[in-house]
Amino acid sequence: MATHTNFELSEAVMIKHPKKYKVYLLNDDYTSMDFVVDILISVFHKSYTEAEAIMLEIHKKDRGLCGIYTNEIAETKVMQVTRKAKDNGFPLKAVMEEE
Repeated sequence: MATHTNFELSEAVMIKHPKKYKVYLLNDDYTSMDFVVDILISVFHKSYTEAEAIMLEIHKKDRGLCGIYTNEIAETKVMQVTRKAKDNGFPLKAVMEEE
């Protein structure tokens, strides 16, 4: 009886990792710092200390990195920020860029 294997060393399997996207919040002259901190905690699950540091980065550098995600998750985060900002009367914008 012959033994057969389904795996041959000559057939290397290439695993392709999904592209990652950086999500940034953009500075504006109207959104309150408290609201930005709230967004960073509620949408991006940052601690208060992390949220405060990112908020100051946004304020000083016109944008701040909130996280790096797969495409679908990044899109969802951008939509959540847009919806929460609009519901609260703020023009806060989130953008995603390929890593």
